[in-house]
Amino acid sequence: ARAITKGGANCLPRMTMPGALLLGCDAGTLNFAKIKGIHTAMKSGLVAAESVFEAIASGDEGGQELTAFTQAWESSWAWQELQASRSFGPAIHRFGTVGGGAFNFVDQLLSGKLPVQHDTTPDHQLKKAAESTPIDYPKPDGKLSFDKPSSVFLSNTNHDENQPCHLKLSDPDIPIARNLPEYAEPAQRYCPVGVYEVVEESGEPQFRINFQNCIHCKTCDIKDPSQNITWVAPEGGGGPNYPNM
Repeated sequence: ARAITKGGANCLPRMTMPGALLLGCDAGTLNFAKIKGIHTAMKSGLVAAESVFEAIASGDEGGQELTAFTQAWESSWAWQELQASRSFGPAIHRFGTVGGGAFNFVDQLLSGKLPVQHDTTPDHQLKKAAESTPIDYPKPDGKLSFDKPSSVFLSNTNHDENQPCHLKLSDPDIPIARNLPEYAEPAQRYCPVGVYEVVEESGEPQFRINFQNCIHCKTCDIKDPSQNITWVAPEGGGGPNYPNM
């Protein structure tokens, strides 16, 4: 079976499908209440390995859906921890910082027993450029704020340049034809390491993808207003290493 990384305790109703198990990743399963998620990602991998081992030990020769994984995962402490904090983000979005903070304070005291909150606005729903005011950010001071090249350096990310780009565009025309006039192409701003740029070539804007800089945060896959970008695993296992963090 292959592992598919996806975030959240309730990200999808099914944890298994033919040929695959749904596992968490350290970014996707971020536990909002504790600002961490690597431990739950590791636990989901351990539960998956145990489920596969038990299936093999019982004589399973493959080709069967490992539905036992779902039951084992939902019986684990990691699932319970994620369930208890599943309203954290939605409560902040719905009630604001103060109201959401108060809700979550009580909810955590009650181990997540308050009514579950849900985000009803898609993450990729953005304001149009015409409705927004550009923010004039001060230049990075190198102490509390940093430029994007510095972030790339700290991440020590690396991808072989001769491999196919792992950031796939469903329609290569959308970034310039739609996202640029309607949203000022937000990919060039929401990416933390400058993967996406709009550059001028022969007097015309062009959408450039510097995939070598990618730190696999998957923000583009989630936030693109046209849902035109899909992150896939790069060849050779390239990506960030974070030796300087």
